[in-house]
Amino acid sequence: MEVLKIATAGSVDDGKSTLIGRLLYDTKSLTSDKIEAIDRVSKKNGLDYLDFSLATDGLVAEREQGITIDVAHIYFSTPKKSYIIADTPGHIEYTRNMVTGASTSQTSIILIDARKGVIEQTYRHFFINNLLRVKEVIVAVNKMDLVNYSEEVFNDIVEDFQDLRAQSNFKDQKLTFIPVSALWGENIAEKSTAMPWYEGQTILEHLEDLKPEDFAEQSQARFAVQTVIRPKTDKFHDYRGYAGKISGSSLKVGDKVSVLPSLKKSTIKEIHFFDESFQEAPAGSSVSITLSDDINVARGDMLVRSSEVPTETKLLDATVCWMDNKALIPGAKYVLQHNTNGILAKIDKVKGHVDSNFGKEEEGSSLHLNDIGSVRIKLSKPIFADSYSVNRSNGRFILVDTQTNTTAGVGFIK
Repeated sequence: MEVLKIATAGSVDDGKSTLIGRLLYDTKSLTSDKIEAIDRVSKKNGLDYLDFSLATDGLVAEREQGITIDVAHIYFSTPKKSYIIADTPGHIEYTRNMVTGASTSQTSIILIDARKGVIEQTYRHFFINNLLRVKEVIVAVNKMDLVNYSEEVFNDIVEDFQDLRAQSNFKDQKLTFIPVSALWGENIAEKSTAMPWYEGQTILEHLEDLKPEDFAEQSQARFAVQTVIRPKTDKFHDYRGYAGKISGSSLKVGDKVSVLPSLKKSTIKEIHFFDESFQEAPAGSSVSITLSDDINVARGDMLVRSSEVPTETKLLDATVCWMDNKALIPGAKYVLQHNTNGILAKIDKVKGHVDSNFGKEEEGSSLHLNDIGSVRIKLSKPIFADSYSVNRSNGRFILVDTQTNTTAGVGFIK
């Protein structure tokens, strides 16, 4: 079954957790004991309705404060699809959490409070979706019940958001605007009768209709080798396969490929997924590949078509979201993890801070927790990389602190 990965974003009290809880309830993804628990706590809190935010806010602090702090991954299914929702916090001090949640998502839902309209946080959330090149964005204008389901209010918000969109440099993004009331289930899974002026789909209908090609990358194939498979059994005594995940575009049997960084060439002999073999595997497939020639391939290597070798470089210009309490400064050393390849790296220069409100880049010599900035990095040995705008998988990396072994930052190659 097809799996769709979704990230949510919205300011504090915009109703993200309520919307997700309502989706779970309307798709019958909540167990009866969970519904009873929500009902019990809702009544205890003096509410005469089910507080669906209780279905997702897992931390005690989240339930007490009514806000989302950590990234929670929620799973549910319909007959058409399986869904994974990254419920990310919206506050500026949790920017790193939102970047983490959205980095692997195929589509995003940005919530806007109909009473407040487009605010500073909306700029930041949309900026991050642009930075991460999320192609499908649903703008859910929530709490329409509190503005009397006004079409005029909705249209004004759509106009303001379109003005924001005009500042973006990512033009392949599709925006869908949906007026909703998460609390009462209006246009979440079922069509609202309170807004007859809206003739579009509900959120669930839109998600159900999304196809893989709507957010597929139109780029060159990349296959980072995760591990070498040598069963050492009588049946597969001579089997030597390379396991990993394909990104960019499909690979097929007979493709002439080069192994990076050695640049040795061969041809794809077989493609396997468990005990099945395929002539072609699309991007996103986790498979095992065998080659016609017995050449040295190890974890950290990459297979690409011989006619599509990416750029070899020891110097990276990248946009970095900083996730560590210890500031990023020039001269600092980290391990740069690019796909399955780890390389010692040194921060050559911090060029400045990137204004997440789509303003001009500001000067700065360091990055602090939750800052997003432009950085130049020197590597101890070259890597074969694409820009993030061309290939999301081969254009991103993480920086790991060599002393604490913690993930200090995530970067997107320019």
